[in-house]
Amino acid sequence: MIMKKCMFMLPAAAALALPAAAVLRTALTPNKRSDYAAPKADDYALELAHKLSEMVQYETVSHANVDEAEKFLGFHELLEKLFPLVHKNLEKTVIDGNLLFRWKGTGDGAPILLMSHQDVVPAEGKWEHEPFSGDIADGKVWGRGTADTKASVMAFFQAVEELLKEGYTPKCDVYLASSCTEEWAGDGAPKIVNELQRRGIELFLVCDEGGGIISEPIGGVKGNFAMVGVFEKGKGDVKFTARSSGGHASAPTKNTPIARLAAFVNDVETHNYFRREFPPEVAAMFAKLAPYAAFPLKLVMGNLWLFAPVLKPILGRISAQAGAMLQTTVAFTMQSGSDACNVLPQEATVSANMRFIPHQGEKESLDIIRRIAEKHGLEMEVIHSNDYTPAVDINGDAFRQVEAVIGETFPGLPVSPYVMTGATDAQFYQPVCKSCIRFAPVIYGPEQMKGMHGLNENIEYNCLPGAVSFYKNLIRAQEKR
Repeated sequence: MIMKKCMFMLPAAAALALPAAAVLRTALTPNKRSDYAAPKADDYALELAHKLSEMVQYETVSHANVDEAEKFLGFHELLEKLFPLVHKNLEKTVIDGNLLFRWKGTGDGAPILLMSHQDVVPAEGKWEHEPFSGDIADGKVWGRGTADTKASVMAFFQAVEELLKEGYTPKCDVYLASSCTEEWAGDGAPKIVNELQRRGIELFLVCDEGGGIISEPIGGVKGNFAMVGVFEKGKGDVKFTARSSGGHASAPTKNTPIARLAAFVNDVETHNYFRREFPPEVAAMFAKLAPYAAFPLKLVMGNLWLFAPVLKPILGRISAQAGAMLQTTVAFTMQSGSDACNVLPQEATVSANMRFIPHQGEKESLDIIRRIAEKHGLEMEVIHSNDYTPAVDINGDAFRQVEAVIGETFPGLPVSPYVMTGATDAQFYQPVCKSCIRFAPVIYGPEQMKGMHGLNENIEYNCLPGAVSFYKNLIRAQEKR
């Protein structure tokens, strides 16, 4: 009897010991603060703001499958006016409006490529400042493309312009690239990559948009953090169709096309058919950010070995962005049915955008959603899909170099890996680079995050000098390789 009682007590003691160990571990982990903030704007920041303003005033909205090369050739003329030394000293290649510059280095080491896109999304609705005004007001440059991503384009062109003025020559070749089709995942970046492949180029590092200096990246983690994107989820656009013989709405049958689609959507929305896991890069992100959180959040984020099973099902409710890093997602975005209220449709459709996670990639995720669709009597058509990109090695030379340059440029700014739930042109560069890093060196606060693809897009221009310095330091860092 005593033996049985002791055997019962052992698991109970172990169950208490694990949380106690997590609490002790958390208590012994020093608290940290992110105190980095961009310096106050000076005359140099205002000079950069005026350059960005001119770039924003030139409207570069792109439209899917529309040839708009002439528009972008006009934008190139503006770039030449703003950055004359770049255009005088670098080898320039234009491919259907897409830009590639080569700055020849003194050595033969693997080159780097700095990139961000020229094109922007349409600007609809009522804005505080007209979307292509480029207004400079309240410490900000206003307009479509300021944050996404003409600030980055301006910054790396300005970085090279200043280095040329100083008489600097890089140790290895440096490429600047900018597509004009990024916003609709067009063929601009693939055309640039094809040209690099034709030249036999293998890049050490690509630095594109994606991450950035994010204010409060997770609720409860205060301050600015350099969130460095290390891979992108895959993406799929999928259409589901329900068919019937139609009929008059005055005598409806059961299981009409729209009813079946509604049941399908409700099924997917209310059940979790996709496995939630913490990718190593997300686990590393939580470990990096944990010391900056208050104790309860620090306890959970810093001890995933214990709390992951609890956190997986609730993380999406706390933060949709964080939750999307753990699983394949499905977002229903478009629908169609009858052309009249009193007619039952012979065909109704609903479309969805899917984002595939590495542990349950493109094929498996599409197979899962297809089985659910078939259960509801629906046909499924994959309009477009591509799988996730390989992850950058967060312990590798390229990531460590970017991390060091961030530390040099922005003293006191914490650095964390980050998973891209959206898509960038960097996805196309995998054939010529194993380290495609997504990081725009500008500050994105809540207002800037909301403005991207929305109303009143803007960027605070006091962060622009730091962006220029980052690219200059990244180019100079190649001397240490």
